[in-house]
Amino acid sequence: MFISPMLLETAPGPFSHSDYLFEPKVDGHRLIYSQQSGNVRLYTRHNNDCTQQYPELLLPFDFDIILDGEVACTDPLTGLNDFEAVMSRFSTRQHSKVQQLTKTLPATFAIFDILQYKGQDIRKLPLVERKAILQGLQLPSNSFGVVPHIEGAGEALYAQIEAMGMEGVVGKRKDSQYVSRRSRDWQKVINWSHADVFITGYKKAEFGWLAAVPDPTGKMRPVGIIEHGPSPKHKQAFRGVCQQLVTGEDKYNVYLEPRIQARVKMRNWTKSGLLRIPVFDQFIV
Repeated sequence: MFISPMLLETAPGPFSHSDYLFEPKVDGHRLIYSQQSGNVRLYTRHNNDCTQQYPELLLPFDFDIILDGEVACTDPLTGLNDFEAVMSRFSTRQHSKVQQLTKTLPATFAIFDILQYKGQDIRKLPLVERKAILQGLQLPSNSFGVVPHIEGAGEALYAQIEAMGMEGVVGKRKDSQYVSRRSRDWQKVINWSHADVFITGYKKAEFGWLAAVPDPTGKMRPVGIIEHGPSPKHKQAFRGVCQQLVTGEDKYNVYLEPRIQARVKMRNWTKSGLLRIPVFDQFIV
């Protein structure tokens, strides 16, 4: 049984409030763990069945249950969640490779909510009561963990998260019921990184600015596409300048001299040297 997950709004910045619980934001992908009549199925937030990708998470509880959380892989060198590793796990379907990855890239299910307990729907209970039930669970193995939380002190937690280079913080109203939609009752504060890039072109079909940075020789190295962030005024200013900088085009893109520089915020650099989820912040003049 799949339950569509409750989604986060974005807070303008770190905050503290006695009506909220705060917890670390786990850098993985959303997972609904559903055990019905003793049978375990795993689902992504979009109702894609990913049961076969995570055999280490198929151990059953002593009763039927539905849990919400994130599946994550940890980088053994840094101790931080490795988003690329969990995406590798998610995209692997071949049984023998999956079995091998359970040893080399083990997955952990970081649980932050419980939606059904002993076959009873408990989504209408306040979050603090659901958390209390969750804390009392006997977990099937070390591949399962409960995300810790604190009351009220969101800014202090964010400062720790920022210092450790983790993804961010989630604040949730203590009395919030679980609803299958985006809600202001749950808010995220992302620990963004920043980078300065050159815009070396734009996509023809839909909006997207091609981003690059100079390599050690001074040659431009592509680092991704900026698809989010600029306001209509930013786009208008870009259009006013870019026509003078065109150097060529192909079927998909128009290419520009690397004269326009921009600051972007992003989650991090990927291991292959690309911007992860770049969002335009401002032009650099």
